[in-house]
Amino acid sequence: MKQKLASLIYWIKSLLVKIFKKYDGRWAYIITTIIALALFIGGIKLFISLTETLKSTYLAASDTAISNYVASFRTPYLTNYFIFVTDLGDALGYVITFILCTIIFYFTFKKWRYVAQLAFVMVLALSSNLILKQIINRARPDAEHLVTVETLSYPSGHAMMAMAFYGTLLFLVSKFPIKKFYKILFITLCLILILSIGVSRIYLGVHYPSDVAGGFIAGFVWVVFCVIVFDLIQIFKRDPAT
Repeated sequence: MKQKLASLIYWIKSLLVKIFKKYDGRWAYIITTIIALALFIGGIKLFISLTETLKSTYLAASDTAISNYVASFRTPYLTNYFIFVTDLGDALGYVITFILCTIIFYFTFKKWRYVAQLAFVMVLALSSNLILKQIINRARPDAEHLVTVETLSYPSGHAMMAMAFYGTLLFLVSKFPIKKFYKILFITLCLILILSIGVSRIYLGVHYPSDVAGGFIAGFVWVVFCVIVFDLIQIFKRDPAT
């Protein structure tokens, strides 16, 4: 029995060695794609589960409690900060950021594909958010709104776009040939910005916490979907290192 087990382990080991040798640089893309696919499926299931509980009394009570707690921290300074942050999450903010990214991607890294990938995610997130809002048709909170809003509530477009846009930037930056310190600094700033944009929508009274959670989940789903697409493209290229 031990001999058969040892033979099986040796066979698996030999197979893995052959696979690594065969795919070489592509193996990293394959692993990333598999992990992203699992996260993509899990994210969709989580979003559906959250959406199905929107009318439950438990979620309503949780939304109210969290919203009141966040609103209790309102000060002139924080209000100005969150209005500034939420403006960054509006259309004009993304247009300016996208233009800056386009300039950096082209002149610094000479990679037009980064621009195309970022634009692809933006279009997917924006269009799907508008469709989801119309399908789910959830009204805004009755609380005082500190900024003007016109669209429906769920999922939060600001949270969804922040996660999709800056989440994709995190993925792209991880591939940039820059020092580790600058990568960590940029990733930290992006994470703070994503979180701040989401919290700002609750703080300003224009979204339920579940709206923001749904937006984050939906945006994350698009990020991992695009990671799958981008990595599959690299797998099928002749030279995946380029």
